[in-house]
Amino acid sequence: MQTLNHIINAINTPSDACEKGMAERLNGLVKPIGSLGRLESLAIQLSGISHTLAPAYPRKQIIVTAADHGVYDEDVSSAPQVVTRMQMVNMVEEKAGVNVLAKQAGAEVLLVDTGIKGDTIDRVLDFRVRQGSDNIAMGPAMRRDEAYCLIERCANLAIAQVEKGVSLIGVGELGMANTTPAAAMVSVMCHAAPELTVGVGANFPERRLQHKVEVVNRAIAVNRPDAQDGVDVLAKVGGFDLCGMTGVIIGAAAAGVPVVLDGFLSYAAALAAVKITPRVYPYLVPSHSSAEKGTLIALAALKLHPVLNMGMRLGEGSGAALMFPIIDAACAIPANMGTLASGDIALSK
Repeated sequence: MQTLNHIINAINTPSDACEKGMAERLNGLVKPIGSLGRLESLAIQLSGISHTLAPAYPRKQIIVTAADHGVYDEDVSSAPQVVTRMQMVNMVEEKAGVNVLAKQAGAEVLLVDTGIKGDTIDRVLDFRVRQGSDNIAMGPAMRRDEAYCLIERCANLAIAQVEKGVSLIGVGELGMANTTPAAAMVSVMCHAAPELTVGVGANFPERRLQHKVEVVNRAIAVNRPDAQDGVDVLAKVGGFDLCGMTGVIIGAAAAGVPVVLDGFLSYAAALAAVKITPRVYPYLVPSHSSAEKGTLIALAALKLHPVLNMGMRLGEGSGAALMFPIIDAACAIPANMGTLASGDIALSK
């Protein structure tokens, strides 16, 4: 297994030459320049990441990291904690939302247990450093070495998947109460008040939202995480699923493949990944603008602009799955569309 430092040092800069070449190719197609909007900017980004003028992603995979959270004890979730395990079983049986949407997009789903309470689950990778994080309202979620270990292990997992033929990775998560640590992370790293980052998650009652805000305020005050240290933020106010997702993001970048983000949780993880190493930033492909409250703050800090806005807040990697066909379309346009030169068409300047 490679060390995290070795993995970070392996992240290459996307190819400027390929980005410029793709822009020229797009401008030479039988259409008004720039008329395909975000498809064109996406094609340029993908070309740079993949170091080719013909990017293509025949094998797509969503890596879902799942864990239970100690902060659940603060009554910040409307669902029983056992639902984390139940929904993971649904994913194994391909009954969850991410399974349906991934299948529609021709993608695989890889399930990783990063901290679910209880016995191991068949057909789920067991990456647990322990079962469930601690309560961030009373102290750190985990030790720093636990966070570091999980980030490193999941980064290695992403690299191994690419070595096995995966060409595009999306991230997803699962964990009852996990919007609370995600809101804490976004508040810390974006220097935003919890009132602006705490949302209803999986239908938490609006009338009790202030309680959730107070829990996040307490977590930040008790732990005092360093906003410039992504590992410190994850260890003190994050969770095992968020550590795993951060690792997958870093590993995908090191393996030279785009990493498609999902929603609010993935944006919190992306913020941590960028703090750990800014080298990952060019590899980030946002999918949708989650309905969760702190999403816009996280996206503004990341300077990312999702393609989709569908009012979704399921998580699991569902938004990443919806983004896959759009990525395919961005690749198909420069590969298959006719050119002005071949049609003997000249545009006036």
